[in-house]
Amino acid sequence: MSNQYAQRLAALRQAMKKHQIDGWIIPTGDPHLSEYLPARWEGRNWLTGFSGTAGTIIVTANSSELWVDGRYWEEAEHQLQGTGTVLKKLVTTPTHVDSLVEQLPENAVVGIAADVLSLAEKRHLEQAFGKKHIKLRHDVDLLDEVWEGRPGASDKPVFAQKAEFVPESAAQKLSRIRAAMKEQGADYHLVSGLDDIAWITNLRGSDVPFDPIFLSFLLIGQDSATLFVDEAKLTADSKQVLSEAKIGIAPYAAIGEAVAKLSGSLLITPDRTAVYTLSRLPENVKLIENISPSTLFKACKTEAEIQHNKEAMVQDGVALCGFFAELEQKLAKGERLSELDIDTMLYEHRSKQPHFVGLCFGTHAGFKANGSLPHYLAKPEKFSYLDGEGMLLIDSGAHYHNGTTDITRMVYIGTPSAEEKRDYTLVLKAHIALDQAVFPENLSGVILDAVCRAQLWRAQRDYSHGTGHGIGYFLNVHQGPQVISILKPLTQHNAMKPGMVTSNEPGLYRPGKWGIRIENLLVARRVENPEETVFGNYLCFEAITLCPINTQLIDRDLLTAEEIQWVNNYHAKVRAALAPRTEGAAKAWLEKNTQPI
Repeated sequence: MSNQYAQRLAALRQAMKKHQIDGWIIPTGDPHLSEYLPARWEGRNWLTGFSGTAGTIIVTANSSELWVDGRYWEEAEHQLQGTGTVLKKLVTTPTHVDSLVEQLPENAVVGIAADVLSLAEKRHLEQAFGKKHIKLRHDVDLLDEVWEGRPGASDKPVFAQKAEFVPESAAQKLSRIRAAMKEQGADYHLVSGLDDIAWITNLRGSDVPFDPIFLSFLLIGQDSATLFVDEAKLTADSKQVLSEAKIGIAPYAAIGEAVAKLSGSLLITPDRTAVYTLSRLPENVKLIENISPSTLFKACKTEAEIQHNKEAMVQDGVALCGFFAELEQKLAKGERLSELDIDTMLYEHRSKQPHFVGLCFGTHAGFKANGSLPHYLAKPEKFSYLDGEGMLLIDSGAHYHNGTTDITRMVYIGTPSAEEKRDYTLVLKAHIALDQAVFPENLSGVILDAVCRAQLWRAQRDYSHGTGHGIGYFLNVHQGPQVISILKPLTQHNAMKPGMVTSNEPGLYRPGKWGIRIENLLVARRVENPEETVFGNYLCFEAITLCPINTQLIDRDLLTAEEIQWVNNYHAKVRAALAPRTEGAAKAWLEKNTQPI
């Protein structure tokens, strides 16, 4: 199997030689700079067999390197064997760009496909390469030349979001966006981000794994709007929604022609807009570079959206009670289960719920040492059985027509040790600290993260991923601009605002032993009945995830009286919400696992 990857690498090098290119970059990207990629832009996987969802490949005449962060090191090490590509561990520096600058001589040429290169990244590369006068080329896509049978575009349908779950019409959203454009002096706004387009139009699709989005561009003027999409994919309902919002339809490939006809000023988001998309932009068009207004609007959910999402959480909680009850029964009977079975069982329980659409990411079920890899994903060729005693980390989520869920819970098979219980309880304390935080409105989540981590820092423990990411409303499970993470840069756009739905998922990982993470989704709310108003508005969180948290792993002596009360209050809330909807083994499991500690 590995020989085919070595052959593909050789073919790419031949194409590089033909075009006089000394280095080639394959980033994680498509023409919309998406997180999860359509099959056509999975060039990294095609070239090396590496199946992770992030990373960058650089190829020169003498080397091929895959640069990935710590989430993927073990996976990459295994998958790259015999491919001719080597793993490079990305921490902060150096990066793949530094490696290219170091390897290549003065006046060398580096190439990258224009449709996966954002305007922001183009500028970054040109600046870095300038030290050695390295030229950046983006006029050719070498993968098109060497990738036989490269997938085409998806033909899956684009459908209208269910009207009962749409509190704001596409026309109303366009009106808000046009007002923001006017404030910034923009005649036009080109929207490339697929989640933004889905939100604005109230349409959904399945062109990308796990994200309910579809390949398209949206060009908004003060008096017009055009969706560039394969019209054959539009259902009658989706055409009706577009017609009511006065959004015209044009072929996906016609975006370049439309950009070429623009005049005046154009608002774009430079890190979400590909160089290829702007290649025909007239020189006299003024570029206004800023975050898309829709990115800010969709981050703050309306009260109606929050209430719909809460109902989705009830449905998800019911499914999870059924799943955990079945898991417990099977283990008690001595059935041999694997990490792969967890994914199958979860899907079966969720798929029975009203409004279920599909999973929002591949289920992360890691037993014992596998759980210590934060983004471990069991695969048919590499997984573990739940044999012996140990911790099982389960991170999963689903899309429903009325919301998106993301939850992590821990299961212990056997009897936990004192050390395991201590680690788990410290993570729970961190989780509670963020849940109970009160903080100024517009505080950056980069700063807020310290409130959570402080509980672990006191015990000289930490984790290498962010604590919280934004969640879409039946949209991408990872959705900014807000983020709760000391690992991210502090910007004006990651301010916390009312209505934002964000994950709360501190963790602790002991390589080769176990991994722990506890995750709920939180809605940012204004503090009710504030003691003071002179100091401005303050926010707090409301947890909307509904599923018991494992109490078998709690070391009660490490919790304060307030933290014990938090656990009991949360479980009372979960029981009240789910008991009327559960029955049989699921209800018995719920009752047992929501008893006061």
